[in-house]
Amino acid sequence: MPEPRVAPYGSWKSPITSDVYASSFVALSQVYVEGDDIYWVEMLPNEGGRYVLVRRSADGAINTITPAGFNVRTRVHEYGGGSFLVADRVVYFSNFTDQRLYHQRPGEDPQPITPEGAFRYADGVIDPAGKWLFSVREDHRESDQDAQNTPVRIDLPEAGAGTIITSGYDFYSTPRLSKDGSKLAWLSWNHPNMPWDGTELWVADVTSDGSLANQQQIAGAKDESIFQPEWSPAGVLHFVSDRSGWWNLYRWRDGQIEPLCEMSAEFGEPQWVFRMSTYAFESENRLLCAIVENGEERLVHLDTASHTLEHIETPYAGFAYIRVTGDHSVFLANAPTLTTAIVRMELATGKIDVLRESREVTIDTAYFSTPQHIEFPTTGGLTAYGFYYPPANPDFTAPQGDLPPLLVMSHGGPTAAVGTGLSYAIQYWTSRGVAVLDVNYGGSTGYGREFRRRLNGQWGVVDMDDCSNGALYLAEKGLADRNRLAITGGSAGGYTTLCALTFKDVFGAGASYFGVSDLAALASDTHKFESRYLDSLIGPFPERRDLYDARSPIYHLDKLNRPMIILQGLEDKIVPPNQAQLMFEAVRSKELPVAYLAFEGEQHGFRKSENIKRSIEAELYFYSRIFDFPLADPIEPVHIENLDE
Repeated sequence: MPEPRVAPYGSWKSPITSDVYASSFVALSQVYVEGDDIYWVEMLPNEGGRYVLVRRSADGAINTITPAGFNVRTRVHEYGGGSFLVADRVVYFSNFTDQRLYHQRPGEDPQPITPEGAFRYADGVIDPAGKWLFSVREDHRESDQDAQNTPVRIDLPEAGAGTIITSGYDFYSTPRLSKDGSKLAWLSWNHPNMPWDGTELWVADVTSDGSLANQQQIAGAKDESIFQPEWSPAGVLHFVSDRSGWWNLYRWRDGQIEPLCEMSAEFGEPQWVFRMSTYAFESENRLLCAIVENGEERLVHLDTASHTLEHIETPYAGFAYIRVTGDHSVFLANAPTLTTAIVRMELATGKIDVLRESREVTIDTAYFSTPQHIEFPTTGGLTAYGFYYPPANPDFTAPQGDLPPLLVMSHGGPTAAVGTGLSYAIQYWTSRGVAVLDVNYGGSTGYGREFRRRLNGQWGVVDMDDCSNGALYLAEKGLADRNRLAITGGSAGGYTTLCALTFKDVFGAGASYFGVSDLAALASDTHKFESRYLDSLIGPFPERRDLYDARSPIYHLDKLNRPMIILQGLEDKIVPPNQAQLMFEAVRSKELPVAYLAFEGEQHGFRKSENIKRSIEAELYFYSRIFDFPLADPIEPVHIENLDE
C-alpha cells in the first residue's frame, strides 16, 4: 500500500462520487409475503422516482411486475405506505397518478377497481373468502385539509369506491383481519394527536354482509400510543403499547391485556407510513422482533410463554418490515458497511440469504467510516445522543495538527431517529475528510417515551440545542474544528438547521433541504395528517401565535449572521416552496452569502437521480467556498449571492 498523501480535510479524492451516491441504487421498502412468494417495492431514481412492485417466486426468479406507466404509491397521509396487497397471487395496488386501486393478475395488465375521483386508498386487507377488501380511504372531495379518513369495505369483484364501515375519528390505520376473517382490529386517533402521541385499538365482529358489529375499544388513549396490532395464528390479538413508558409488546386474551416482555426497549416506532412491521409470528407462542435498546437495534426471538428473549446474531444493525412465512423470515436490513437489502433468514439456524440489495457495493470498506454511538451533555443537565463518523480514506491523511470540518446532520420528522445503516449520504462526506455527527436529539425515538416527549412544546429549542451541543462537544474533544462547523437537514431537520443558524452562534454555515422557515405558514398550509402536529410541538394555533413567531427564523433575521444554501422541490405539498423562496430573499437582502436551488418535479424529498446528485455536489461546493478548502474533483459551480458579486 502506498503511503497516504497529505491533503487538507475536505479535499480528499473519494471513490464515493456523486454519481455513485445518486444513480446506482434503488430504494427498497414494503416487504410482503404470500406463501413462498416474496414481494417488495423499489423506488427507481433513474425513472424519475417511479415505484414498482417486484416479486420473487418460489423458484427464485425475481421479476418486476409493475408495467411502464404505473407507479405503486399511495398519497394517503401524503407519506403513503401500505400501497399494495396480494391475495392468491392477484396484486391490488394504488397507482400514484390517479390514486385509484387496481388489480393485476399474473401475466395481465392492471385493471382499475375503484372509480375516478378524489379518493385515495392504503393499508388494505382481503378476507379469507376473497369477498371483501378492507382499506383505509381518504376522501378529498371537500378539500385536502378537510379530507375524510375512514375504513371502507370494497365488495369484490364488483368493486366501487367502498362502503364506510366505521367513522367518527380523524384518522385510521392498520385494519387487520383475524385468520378466519371473523374479527377486524384497527387503530384510530383524533387531532391534535399524531399516532405516536396516542391512539385507540378497536375490535369488532365481521358480519355475514361485511359490516361490523360489537365494536369495542380494548386499549389506547389520548396519551397511550398503540402500534401494529396483529392476530396470532390462533386468533389472539397482539399489539405494541407505550403505556409503560416504552413501546413494549402485549396481547389481549380472555378480555385481559397481558404484557409479553417488559423492558426499557422499543418494540415499536413512529407510524409515519402504513404497514410498518417490527414483529411477526413464528408460531403461536414465538415472535421474531426487531427492538431498539439504548439507541441501537437488534433482532430477537421472543417466547411469549416464558416471556424471555433470545438474541439472534446477524451481520446487520437495522431492521424493518419483519415478515415470517413458513420456516423463514423476510425483512429489510442494513449495517454500517452493508447496503440495505431484502434478506431471508432461516428461523431455526439463522442462516441468511440476501435476495436483493439496494446497490452493488464495489467500494473497498476501508473508505467507509464506522459510526460510534456517543452520549453528550446538553441543556438543562440532560443527555442527548448521536452517531459520530470520523473522516476515513486510506489514500489520504491531513496535515499535522489540523482538525476536520464537522457536518452535523439533523434528521427529519422530527419524531424519528437515525440508525447506523450504510449511508452514502454520510460516507460521501467522511471519505472527503469531513467528520459527521448524526444526532438523535430530544424528541427522537429509540430512547423511550420520556425522551420522545422532550420535544413537546419545545420544537426549535431542544433540537437546536442538542445539535449545537453535540457539535461543541466534539470540538472540545479535539475531534472537529470549532471554526468549521456546519449543519444540514431536510424537512424538520431543515427547520432545525435554520433555527441553529439564526438563534445560535455555533455553526459557520448550513444547508436546509425543504426546511420550514415560517411555522405559522406551515400550520396554515399543510396536509391534514400534520395539520395539528404543531399543537404538541409548539402550541395551539393561532392561540399561541407568539410562540410560532418567536421560533420562526424568517422573523428574526436580525439575529442571522451565517451563510446558508437552500434546496427545495417545487411540487412540495408538505413544506410549500414559497417558504424557501421567502427565506432566500430575506437572507440575500441581508447581504449574507446564500444560494438557492429549486428543482422542478420534486416533492418532499428528492427522488430523481440528477437532482440528488446536483444537491449534494452543490452543498459540498458551498462549504468549500465558505470554509476555504479545495475540491478534489470539478463541480458545477453554484451561484452564491453576496459572494460571487
